[in-house]
Amino acid sequence: MTLLDIRGLTLRTTDGTTLVDDLSLSLARGERLGLIGESGSGKSLTALAILGLLPEGITATGSIELAGTQIVGAREKHLTRVRGRDAAVVFQEPLTALDPLMRAGRQVAEPLRRRRGLKGAALRRAVVDALEQVRLTEPDRIARSFPHEMSGGQRQRVALAMALACDPKLLIADEPTTALDVSVQAEMLGLLDTLVRERDMAVLFVSHDLAVVARITDRALVMRSGRAVEEGALLDLVRSPGHAYTQALVGSARRLESALNLGEAR
Repeated sequence: MTLLDIRGLTLRTTDGTTLVDDLSLSLARGERLGLIGESGSGKSLTALAILGLLPEGITATGSIELAGTQIVGAREKHLTRVRGRDAAVVFQEPLTALDPLMRAGRQVAEPLRRRRGLKGAALRRAVVDALEQVRLTEPDRIARSFPHEMSGGQRQRVALAMALACDPKLLIADEPTTALDVSVQAEMLGLLDTLVRERDMAVLFVSHDLAVVARITDRALVMRSGRAVEEGALLDLVRSPGHAYTQALVGSARRLESALNLGEAR
Protein backbone atom coordinates (compact mmCIF):
# COMPACT_ATOMS: atom_id res chain seq x y z
CA MET A 1 0.00 0.00 0.00
CA THR A 2 1.40 3.40 -1.00
CA LEU A 3 2.05 5.68 1.96
CA LEU A 4 3.56 8.65 0.12
CA ASP A 5 2.73 9.48 -3.48
CA ILE A 6 4.22 12.57 -5.13
CA ARG A 7 3.18 13.43 -8.67
CA GLY A 8 4.49 16.33 -10.74
CA LEU A 9 5.69 18.33 -7.74
CA THR A 10 7.02 21.73 -8.79
CA LEU A 11 8.34 24.32 -6.34
CA ARG A 12 8.79 27.94 -7.43
CA THR A 13 9.74 31.22 -5.83
CA THR A 14 7.52 34.27 -6.14
CA ASP A 15 9.75 35.61 -8.92
CA GLY A 16 9.16 32.46 -10.97
CA THR A 17 12.44 30.64 -10.31
CA THR A 18 11.90 26.87 -10.40
CA LEU A 19 13.57 25.05 -7.51
CA VAL A 20 12.05 21.59 -8.01
CA ASP A 21 10.73 20.63 -11.42
CA ASP A 22 8.06 17.97 -12.04
CA LEU A 23 9.22 15.52 -9.38
CA SER A 24 7.44 12.21 -8.86
CA LEU A 25 8.15 9.45 -6.35
CA SER A 26 6.31 6.94 -4.20
CA LEU A 27 7.00 5.18 -0.94
CA ALA A 28 5.23 2.22 0.63
CA ARG A 29 4.94 1.52 4.35
CA GLY A 30 8.18 0.07 5.66
CA GLU A 31 10.11 1.05 2.53
CA ARG A 32 13.28 3.14 2.63
CA LEU A 33 14.14 5.64 -0.06
CA GLY A 34 17.28 7.73 -0.28
CA LEU A 35 16.97 11.19 -1.82
CA ILE A 36 20.46 12.04 -3.00
CA GLY A 37 21.91 15.20 -4.46
CA GLU A 38 24.31 18.06 -3.97
CA SER A 39 23.46 21.24 -2.10
CA GLY A 40 20.82 23.17 -4.02
CA SER A 41 19.43 20.12 -5.82
CA GLY A 42 16.00 20.55 -4.21
CA LYS A 43 16.05 17.49 -1.99
CA SER A 44 15.59 19.30 1.34
CA LEU A 45 12.84 21.52 -0.10
CA THR A 46 11.07 18.37 -1.25
CA ALA A 47 11.26 17.00 2.30
CA LEU A 48 9.80 20.23 3.70
CA ALA A 49 7.02 20.23 1.09
CA ILE A 50 5.85 16.80 2.25
CA LEU A 51 4.92 18.28 5.64
CA GLY A 52 3.72 21.62 4.31
CA LEU A 53 6.71 23.40 5.84
CA LEU A 54 7.95 25.33 2.83
CA PRO A 55 9.56 28.70 3.57
CA GLU A 56 7.56 31.82 2.82
CA GLY A 57 7.87 32.82 -0.81
CA ILE A 58 7.98 29.28 -2.21
CA THR A 59 4.82 27.77 -3.66
CA ALA A 60 4.03 24.17 -4.57
CA THR A 61 2.00 22.77 -7.45
CA GLY A 62 1.35 19.17 -8.33
CA SER A 63 0.30 16.52 -5.83
CA ILE A 64 1.65 15.20 -2.54
CA GLU A 65 -0.59 12.56 -1.00
CA LEU A 66 0.52 11.36 2.42
CA ALA A 67 -1.46 8.60 4.12
CA GLY A 68 -4.53 9.64 2.15
CA THR A 69 -4.20 13.39 2.83
CA GLN A 70 -3.47 15.85 0.04
CA ILE A 71 -0.73 18.15 1.28
CA VAL A 72 -0.51 20.66 -1.58
CA GLY A 73 -3.05 23.39 -0.89
CA ALA A 74 -4.12 21.92 2.46
CA ARG A 75 -5.13 24.21 5.31
CA GLU A 76 -2.84 24.49 8.31
CA LYS A 77 -5.30 22.69 10.59
CA HIS A 78 -5.17 19.65 8.29
CA LEU A 79 -1.38 19.78 8.10
CA THR A 80 -1.17 19.92 11.89
CA ARG A 81 -3.00 16.60 12.10
CA VAL A 82 -0.56 15.00 9.66
CA ARG A 83 2.63 16.19 11.35
CA GLY A 84 3.82 13.78 14.00
CA ARG A 85 1.05 11.28 13.35
CA ASP A 86 1.63 10.37 9.70
CA ALA A 87 5.11 11.82 9.20
CA ALA A 88 7.83 13.46 11.27
CA VAL A 89 11.20 14.94 10.42
CA VAL A 90 14.69 14.98 11.91
CA PHE A 91 16.83 17.84 10.64
CA GLN A 92 20.57 18.13 10.10
CA GLU A 93 21.26 20.48 12.99
CA PRO A 94 19.22 19.81 16.15
CA LEU A 95 19.98 23.27 17.50
CA THR A 96 17.62 24.63 14.84
CA ALA A 97 14.95 22.08 15.73
CA LEU A 98 15.16 22.34 19.51
CA ASP A 99 14.05 25.37 21.48
CA PRO A 100 17.20 26.66 23.23
CA LEU A 101 15.12 28.04 26.11
CA MET A 102 13.19 24.85 26.83
CA ARG A 103 14.36 21.75 28.68
CA ALA A 104 14.64 18.60 26.55
CA GLY A 105 11.99 16.70 28.49
CA ARG A 106 9.41 19.38 27.92
CA GLN A 107 10.13 19.37 24.19
CA VAL A 108 9.73 15.59 23.94
CA ALA A 109 6.56 15.86 26.04
CA GLU A 110 4.85 18.27 23.65
CA PRO A 111 3.93 15.77 20.89
CA LEU A 112 2.98 13.17 23.49
CA ARG A 113 0.64 15.64 25.16
CA ARG A 114 -0.90 16.91 21.92
CA ARG A 115 -1.19 13.61 20.07
CA ARG A 116 -1.75 11.09 22.82
CA GLY A 117 -3.37 13.27 25.46
CA LEU A 118 -0.89 12.18 28.14
CA LYS A 119 -0.42 14.21 31.29
CA GLY A 120 0.99 13.98 34.79
CA ALA A 121 2.93 10.89 35.77
CA ALA A 122 2.01 9.06 32.55
CA LEU A 123 3.48 11.87 30.49
CA ARG A 124 6.69 11.99 32.55
CA ARG A 125 7.12 8.23 32.21
CA ALA A 126 6.52 8.39 28.46
CA VAL A 127 9.18 11.10 28.09
CA VAL A 128 11.76 8.99 29.91
CA ASP A 129 10.79 5.96 27.82
CA ALA A 130 11.21 7.97 24.61
CA LEU A 131 14.68 9.09 25.68
CA GLU A 132 15.65 5.56 26.68
CA GLN A 133 14.52 4.23 23.30
CA VAL A 134 17.06 6.44 21.53
CA ARG A 135 19.77 5.00 23.82
CA LEU A 136 20.35 8.09 25.93
CA THR A 137 22.04 7.27 29.21
CA GLU A 138 20.76 9.13 32.26
CA PRO A 139 17.44 10.02 30.59
CA ASP A 140 16.17 11.79 33.70
CA ARG A 141 19.15 14.16 33.64
CA ILE A 142 18.80 14.72 29.89
CA ALA A 143 15.11 15.52 30.36
CA ARG A 144 16.08 18.30 32.78
CA SER A 145 18.82 19.67 30.49
CA PHE A 146 18.71 22.56 28.06
CA PRO A 147 20.06 21.96 24.52
CA HIS A 148 23.30 23.88 25.20
CA GLU A 149 24.04 21.53 28.10
CA MET A 150 24.13 18.49 25.80
CA SER A 151 26.57 17.24 23.18
CA GLY A 152 25.68 17.29 19.49
CA GLY A 153 24.99 13.58 19.51
CA GLN A 154 22.72 13.88 22.55
CA ARG A 155 20.80 16.75 20.96
CA GLN A 156 20.27 14.73 17.80
CA ARG A 157 18.97 11.79 19.84
CA VAL A 158 16.54 14.10 21.62
CA ALA A 159 15.35 15.37 18.22
CA LEU A 160 14.92 11.77 17.10
CA ALA A 161 12.96 10.95 20.26
CA MET A 162 10.62 13.87 19.49
CA ALA A 163 10.12 12.66 15.92
CA LEU A 164 9.39 9.08 16.96
CA ALA A 165 7.29 9.90 20.04
CA CYS A 166 3.95 9.34 18.30
CA ASP A 167 5.05 6.46 16.05
CA PRO A 168 4.68 8.21 12.66
CA LYS A 169 4.25 6.07 9.58
CA LEU A 170 7.00 7.99 7.76
CA LEU A 171 10.26 9.36 9.13
CA ILE A 172 11.93 12.05 7.04
CA ALA A 173 15.63 12.26 7.92
CA ASP A 174 17.19 15.35 6.39
CA GLU A 175 20.99 15.00 6.61
CA PRO A 176 20.61 13.90 10.27
CA THR A 177 24.25 12.89 10.77
CA THR A 178 26.14 15.49 8.73
CA ALA A 179 26.93 17.72 11.73
CA LEU A 180 28.27 14.79 13.80
CA ASP A 181 31.78 13.36 13.91
CA VAL A 182 32.42 10.02 12.23
CA SER A 183 32.09 7.78 15.29
CA VAL A 184 28.90 9.45 16.51
CA GLN A 185 27.56 9.39 12.96
CA ALA A 186 28.00 5.60 12.78
CA GLU A 187 26.21 5.18 16.12
CA MET A 188 23.29 7.33 14.96
CA LEU A 189 22.92 5.46 11.69
CA GLY A 190 22.90 2.13 13.50
CA LEU A 191 20.33 3.41 15.99
CA LEU A 192 18.13 4.83 13.25
CA ASP A 193 18.27 1.56 11.32
CA THR A 194 17.24 -0.41 14.41
CA LEU A 195 14.41 1.88 15.48
CA VAL A 196 12.71 2.14 12.09
CA ARG A 197 13.02 -1.62 11.60
CA GLU A 198 11.36 -2.30 14.95
CA ARG A 199 8.50 0.05 14.07
CA ASP A 200 8.18 -1.01 10.41
CA MET A 201 8.35 2.66 9.46
CA ALA A 202 8.95 4.11 6.02
CA VAL A 203 12.03 6.33 5.72
CA LEU A 204 12.88 9.13 3.33
CA PHE A 205 16.59 9.71 3.94
CA VAL A 206 17.91 12.95 2.46
CA SER A 207 21.65 13.22 1.96
CA HIS A 208 24.47 14.29 -0.35
CA ASP A 209 26.53 11.28 0.78
CA LEU A 210 25.89 8.06 -1.10
CA ALA A 211 27.86 6.01 1.43
CA VAL A 212 25.60 7.21 4.25
CA VAL A 213 22.45 6.52 2.24
CA ALA A 214 23.73 2.99 1.58
CA ARG A 215 23.70 2.31 5.32
CA ILE A 216 19.99 3.01 5.65
CA THR A 217 18.06 2.66 2.38
CA ASP A 218 17.30 0.03 -0.24
CA ARG A 219 16.35 2.36 -3.09
CA ALA A 220 17.49 5.80 -4.15
CA LEU A 221 16.41 8.74 -6.26
CA VAL A 222 19.14 11.04 -7.51
CA MET A 223 18.36 14.74 -7.90
CA ARG A 224 20.29 17.45 -9.69
CA SER A 225 19.27 21.07 -10.23
CA GLY A 226 15.73 20.37 -9.04
CA ARG A 227 15.06 17.36 -11.24
CA ALA A 228 15.15 13.61 -10.73
CA VAL A 229 17.86 12.22 -13.00
CA GLU A 230 17.87 8.56 -11.97
CA GLU A 231 16.04 6.18 -9.65
CA GLY A 232 16.37 2.52 -8.77
CA ALA A 233 17.57 -0.11 -6.33
CA LEU A 234 20.62 1.24 -4.55
CA LEU A 235 22.87 -1.67 -5.46
CA ASP A 236 21.89 -1.33 -9.13
CA LEU A 237 22.62 2.39 -9.12
CA VAL A 238 26.02 1.79 -7.57
CA ARG A 239 27.02 -1.06 -9.83
CA SER A 240 25.58 0.32 -13.07
CA PRO A 241 24.89 4.07 -12.78
CA GLY A 242 23.23 5.32 -15.95
CA HIS A 243 23.40 9.08 -15.55
CA ALA A 244 26.71 10.96 -15.60
CA TYR A 245 25.91 12.67 -12.31
CA THR A 246 25.17 9.34 -10.60
CA GLN A 247 28.45 8.04 -11.97
CA ALA A 248 30.23 11.00 -10.39
CA LEU A 249 28.54 10.36 -7.03
CA VAL A 250 29.55 6.72 -7.10
CA GLY A 251 33.10 7.62 -8.06
CA SER A 252 33.49 10.11 -5.23
CA ALA A 253 31.74 8.16 -2.47
CA ARG A 254 34.06 7.14 0.30
CA ARG A 255 33.52 4.10 2.50
CA LEU A 256 31.00 2.89 -0.09
CA GLU A 257 32.11 -0.72 -0.25
CA SER A 258 31.96 -1.24 3.52
CA ALA A 259 28.62 0.57 3.70
CA LEU A 260 27.13 -1.67 1.03
CA ASN A 261 28.45 -4.76 2.77
CA LEU A 262 26.63 -3.64 5.90
CA GLY A 263 23.50 -3.02 3.85
CA GLU A 264 23.58 -6.49 2.33
CA ALA A 265 23.98 -7.99 5.80
CA ARG A 266 20.77 -6.36 7.03
